[in-house]
Amino acid sequence: MMTTEHTHPPVDTIIHGAVILDGEPARFTPTTCDDWLAEAGGTVIARGRGSGWQGLTTSARSQVIDAEGAYLAPAYVDIHCHGAGGSSAEDGESGLADVLGVHRRHGTRALALSYVSDTIGGLCDSLADGARLAGSNAAVLGLHAEGPFLSPDFKGAHAPEVLQAPTPEAVESILAAADGALAQITMAPELPGAFDAISRFASAGVSVAIGHTAVGYEEAARAFDAGARILTHAFNAMPGIHHRAPGPILAAVEAEHVTLELINDGVHVAPAAARMLANLTPGRIALITDAMAATGMADGRYMLGTLPVQVEDSVARLVGENGSTGSIAGSTLTMDDAVMRAVTEVGMSPLEAVQAASLVPLRALGLIGDDEHSLLRVGMPAEYLLLNADMSIRAENMAR
Repeated sequence: MMTTEHTHPPVDTIIHGAVILDGEPARFTPTTCDDWLAEAGGTVIARGRGSGWQGLTTSARSQVIDAEGAYLAPAYVDIHCHGAGGSSAEDGESGLADVLGVHRRHGTRALALSYVSDTIGGLCDSLADGARLAGSNAAVLGLHAEGPFLSPDFKGAHAPEVLQAPTPEAVESILAAADGALAQITMAPELPGAFDAISRFASAGVSVAIGHTAVGYEEAARAFDAGARILTHAFNAMPGIHHRAPGPILAAVEAEHVTLELINDGVHVAPAAARMLANLTPGRIALITDAMAATGMADGRYMLGTLPVQVEDSVARLVGENGSTGSIAGSTLTMDDAVMRAVTEVGMSPLEAVQAASLVPLRALGLIGDDEHSLLRVGMPAEYLLLNADMSIRAENMAR
């Protein structure tokens, strides 16, 4: 059956013989490998199951691809990404092509540029540059300020000297500098003025994330009730789960509107903990990379903001004054690896894993509605990936 009328322009690409990983989970029935999708001019114009694609209008330039049972999935998005290819978000336009290029090769079509903590003036300068990039490049979903309203006790790879409590003046400066492009801000709700800041950012359409925090269960629950809607990299830079002190993680689990970010590299969070989280919050996990400049590069010395980082065996750690390595400092994860691990180690279904890297993060930023379940329906951008049975991206990467 076809999902659009038979009148349409000549197709550019037809992919058939696939399993399309897109749609409402309750209605998803991957019983046979006979899904097909057609696109023209970068837009999905028809989609169905069976042989209906054979009646589509083609031209000499049309490409017909037999997926041979492969998965066809929406291309990924990443709402927490600091850099790649030797460049960081703070490098602005000069480094953007490097960052986007690395992540594009690993399946990510768009990302939120994430900035580490800085002085308010320094952050505002970065956000103003980022806002211009977001306005001119569809691959930039928006901006993410990870700090500086963070707990010094759970600072992770953030310079302690720039951390501060949110003041009304600082909040307004950040909003003005971002000029509508601020998609997300991570903050610790226990700081003075935090609840006023949560309300102000939320009213401005910014998704407030709780993270780098010492907050307990009750105060985290109040923050989610007050408008926060994301838990930044769950388990990392926050108290863990204790049976008498359940902490912010279980507060996020119980707040059904909250999306939980997960750095699924097998280092930041053990697979058993990731499995527990996925079982507790189906459809609410957003896979993120938290990738820094070393992503896609060789091991060595890099910078994350103003802090030196040593990457060994693809794991990034802060370098202390004595040269020793310490806290994990972002990651070198790419989204294709996160998705593969989500299936093989966390136990997500292929559909759940793909949606955790596409649909769920877009919901978290308010870019699609909670009632939307398809990114590859007729009329949507034809941004897709062909995936092997192990969820790796086929050699041709983007199908066209």
